[in-house]
Amino acid sequence: MLAHYGLLGVGYGRERMVLTPDLSLAKPVGGGAQRTLRNPIGCVGTGLHTGAKVSLSLRPAEADSGIRIVRYDQPDRTPVPARYDHVCDTTMCTKLGLPGGLTIATIEHLMAALAACEIDNALIELGGPELPIMDGSAQPFVFLIECAGVVEQDRPRRWIEILKPITVCGQNKSARLEPSDRFEIDCAIHFDHPLIDHQSLQFTFTPDGFKAEIGRARTFGFAERIEELWSRGLGLGGSLKSAVLVSQDQVLSDGGLRFPDEFVRHKVLDTIGDLYTAGAPIIGRFVGRRAGHTLHNQLLRALFADPRAWRLVTAPGIVEPAAPARRAASA
Repeated sequence: MLAHYGLLGVGYGRERMVLTPDLSLAKPVGGGAQRTLRNPIGCVGTGLHTGAKVSLSLRPAEADSGIRIVRYDQPDRTPVPARYDHVCDTTMCTKLGLPGGLTIATIEHLMAALAACEIDNALIELGGPELPIMDGSAQPFVFLIECAGVVEQDRPRRWIEILKPITVCGQNKSARLEPSDRFEIDCAIHFDHPLIDHQSLQFTFTPDGFKAEIGRARTFGFAERIEELWSRGLGLGGSLKSAVLVSQDQVLSDGGLRFPDEFVRHKVLDTIGDLYTAGAPIIGRFVGRRAGHTLHNQLLRALFADPRAWRLVTAPGIVEPAAPARRAASA
C-alpha cells in the first residue's frame, strides 16, 4: 500500500540501488501451467484504515478463473475480479468495487504475494470491507500461500507482453510501461522532509528475489499526520506492529528498519501488487517517478485501451488472440 500516513523515505544518499537476482536460476518467461492453491488457508487480522477485525480465507479456484474476492459478510456474494477495471478508488490504497456499492480495500499486498508465488487462480473470501494489514508487508501472505501449497492446472499460463511504451503523468509524477524481455521495475521517490532524500531502486522480478528483497518491506507513514488521517476515517488500524512510523527525526517502530531503503522497496511491492491487477503477469519494464496507486491504475487502463501496445502470450512467440483483459475492457 502507498504510505498510508504520507510518503516517506530516508536520506541514504542519491545513488541508485540495483537489485538483480541471478537470472540464470530463473525460469524462462513463457510456457508452464497455471497454478492455484493446493489447500484452503486463512487468517484473522485488522484492517489498516477501518481498524476492524477481519477474517480472510484463500481457496483454490478453477483454471482461467483468475483472482476473485468475495465479501461473505454481505448479502451480495458476487465474486469481484481483482482486476484493474474493477478498481473504484485509489485513495491511499487500491480498492475494488461493484456498481451496487460493495467495496474491497487494500488488496495490493496480497496481490503482490500472489504474483510472487505465481498464483493465477484463487478465490479470496473476506469477512469485511478491507483486507487485514498484518505486519504491513506481503510476507505474511507469502507465508500463508506457501503453507497452503501450490498445484499446477491443465491450462497454459498467460503473460501480458508490452509491445510499445505507454506513459501517464500527473503533478510531477509519472508511470510508464515499455517493452522488455522480462518484468523489471525502476522506482524513485523523493519528498521534502528531514528524513527524506531521493530513494531509487531497480529490481528485476523473480519469485525468490521478491521474497528475499521486497516482500518484507512494510508500509510507512508520518507520526505527525496520524490525527489528520483519523479525522478522515483513515489509518484507524495502523500501529507500530503494522507499519514503519517515523517522526521528524527518528524511526519509531520497534527494531527500526528492515532495510536501509525499506520505503522505496515497499513502493516496488505496491507496484507489483497493483500491476498484477492486469489479470496476468507482465513482460515489460515499469518506470515510476513518485507514482502511486492512482497512476498505476491509470497506466493499466491506458495500456488496455491501446490494442497495439500489448499482446497476450502463452509461450515465446505464441500469441493468444482473445485476452481476458481485452474482453473486460471492451465489455
